[in-house]
Amino acid sequence: MRVLLIGANGFIGRFVADRLLADPAVQLTALGRGDDADVRFDLATGSPGALTRFLDAVHPGVVINCAGATRGGARELTRHNTVAVATVCEALRRSGCGARLVQIGCGSEYGPSQPGSSTPEDAVPRPGGPYGVSKLAATELVLGSGLDAVVLRVFSPAGPGTPAGSPLGRLAEAMRRAMQSGDGELKLGGLGVQRDFVDVRDVARAVHAASLSAAQGVINIGSGRAVRLRDAAAVLARVAGYGGALHELDAPPGPLRSALGHPRADADHTPPVAYPYPDGCGSWQQADVRTARDRLGWRPRINLEESLADIWMEAACRI
Repeated sequence: MRVLLIGANGFIGRFVADRLLADPAVQLTALGRGDDADVRFDLATGSPGALTRFLDAVHPGVVINCAGATRGGARELTRHNTVAVATVCEALRRSGCGARLVQIGCGSEYGPSQPGSSTPEDAVPRPGGPYGVSKLAATELVLGSGLDAVVLRVFSPAGPGTPAGSPLGRLAEAMRRAMQSGDGELKLGGLGVQRDFVDVRDVARAVHAASLSAAQGVINIGSGRAVRLRDAAAVLARVAGYGGALHELDAPPGPLRSALGHPRADADHTPPVAYPYPDGCGSWQQADVRTARDRLGWRPRINLEESLADIWMEAACRI
């Protein structure tokens, strides 16, 4: 099976590439903006015609799109998350390869949900920020394309390679600095939010399963369990061996501060989301993952403690 992987150097894409390379039946070609891609192509600026010619030459059976941006202003997010997907869909429509498309979406497309609830795929999306809006627009493009396609809505990916700018990445970095400086107290803010964390290696398994399946539409990929960020901080302290006190700040961070109380720089000075967590999903998010079980035969295998231990191993290397 020939697979074209777009975004192989990203957080999720790297693990998808590893998963596919471990399958002897897969012939993998990586397309991206980096020098180490098999083919250099920028979806945000490249033309559908140029991508069509490449598809016709390679003739993949599956195209997996892990590319996109998670940070930046509305224009940048739209360019990399929406316009890029429009290019992929149009190129696939023009091409004679007939490839199946596996698009990586995100839980932010749903926006805030009722505490205690699990969000199913048929929930009405109400994204709470430009990132979720740009990803939802991409999903709608895929669903309306007429292609053989599936969108995996990944909730909060975690594990090795977690970006330093993500909430869990910032948490690990804050703990690293505290241990390095010998601080006996770590003051953190914005830990009341609850999120559905899923290990990135489990996400890669889901992508592999989706590429082999006939499932179409939207499928949630998560653990099916919301975890409070303060509980994740306690687990991280345990695996890190941090013996100091974790002090949660009573007041949420100010309007230009992150979920962990560090300044956040917005390149285009767009206003931050109202709740001090960068995904625009409010205080609670939990996936209903029954569709992934029923249609992909997929279940998460790696628990959050293992994911956090791997995040900490990378942070500890900088001590």
